[in-house]
Amino acid sequence: MLRDVLIQKGLSNRESEVAELVTKGMSNKEVANQLFVTEKTVKFHLTNIYKKMNVKSRAQLIVWCLPHIGFVEKEERAAEATAGATAPAAAQGTIPAGSAPIAGTGFRGSNDLGI
Repeated sequence: MLRDVLIQKGLSNRESEVAELVTKGMSNKEVANQLFVTEKTVKFHLTNIYKKMNVKSRAQLIVWCLPHIGFVEKEERAAEATAGATAPAAAQGTIPAGSAPIAGTGFRGSNDLGI
C-alpha cells in the first residue's frame, strides 16, 4: 500500500495521509477538509513531505507515487478478473481506432477526415 511505502521513506502517519490524498488529485483545501485541519497545516505537511522525499513540487510527489498506486490498482483489477467481472470495451475506456466504424455515428475513423 502507498501509505506503507511512504512511512518506510520516513514520513509520519499524517504526512503519508496527506501525500496519499494529494496523489489522488485533491487540492490543499480538499485535503484539509478531509483531515479536519487547516490549509496552512496541509501546506506545512507538504513542505516536510517534499524535504523527506527529496522532491520539489506536488507534481514530482505524484510522479514518485505513481508506481506504488499502479501496484494497488493492478491488485484490484486482478481481483475483479478472478471474480468474473467483464465489461464491454467501451465501458473500460477503450477508444476505437483505425477505420472501423463507430457504432451509431456513421463515422469511420480517420478515413472520413481525409487524413
